[in-house]
Amino acid sequence: MRAPFPARRPGRHAVLGAGGVGGLVAGALARAGAEVVIILRPPTLARYPGRLRVESAVLGEFEVEVAAVSRLDRPVDVLWVAVKATQLETALKAAPPASAAGAVVVPLLNGIDHVARLRRVYGEVVIPAAVRVESERVATARIVQSSPFVTLTLAPPAGLRDRALDLADEVRAAGLDCELGEDEGQVLWGKLAMLAPLALATSAAQRPLEGVRADPELRALMLGCAREVCAVAAAEGVGLDPERSLGLLLEMPGEMRSSMQKDLAAGRPTELDAIAGPILRRGAEHGLSTPATAELAARVARRERAGLGRRCR
Repeated sequence: MRAPFPARRPGRHAVLGAGGVGGLVAGALARAGAEVVIILRPPTLARYPGRLRVESAVLGEFEVEVAAVSRLDRPVDVLWVAVKATQLETALKAAPPASAAGAVVVPLLNGIDHVARLRRVYGEVVIPAAVRVESERVATARIVQSSPFVTLTLAPPAGLRDRALDLADEVRAAGLDCELGEDEGQVLWGKLAMLAPLALATSAAQRPLEGVRADPELRALMLGCAREVCAVAAAEGVGLDPERSLGLLLEMPGEMRSSMQKDLAAGRPTELDAIAGPILRRGAEHGLSTPATAELAARVARRERAGLGRRCR
């Protein structure tokens, strides 16, 4: 029999970063009756109207009042970290460990390396997680979620399993799929095996997934990247099924785009290092060749330099 979640029902949640993913989670939880506060940068907070509008293929369309602050100023049970990897260091100043005392910390960032960083800041209360969704913030308080699925997977350490089980119940009650994964490595590397090929290929091509699949060279690079992620994961002690990753990449809705592709098109900094970096660096450490990932990353980097160069002129 598991211990009860220590917070009263409904839970108290803070969401650091109310972009496409953070805003969707915040809106869903708030609509379900949870106490939610979003932590925004001061310029964004000044424009925030006090309500989130969510247009979701999974949850439908709704508006809900959600409190907002520029720095965590109240006790919470869960701190969701949903900023871009490029914004993490600055964002952490808005939710220092003392203000999040007693909370579990659930990161929804892309990549692998952020988990160790968050544990250095918050300690052993971090529950690694992965989210599979296409969602974006199109205005200060408007979230558009277009994929036909939203799935959160939590990978709690043994000592936090009961809290994760209750959190998963609360997330499901808010209308989002939520499950507990086998272990941290499976969850994080499993997501990267899908995300890296999708994000790098769609960004390198500046086309949705169907455009990548229709181009023989890009298709081969995308599938090669997926195989490389699985090989690096195996060297790290995480067994993934490469054929499953390849099958999903070939079966996913063709209109899907990645957040990296959208950032690149808008001239914003990308999460290239967070997504490609672990594959390239850890592959090199294990003596593994990762040519498809390296080629796609180089193409994305060239596009990013060109886009940032145009913005500076």
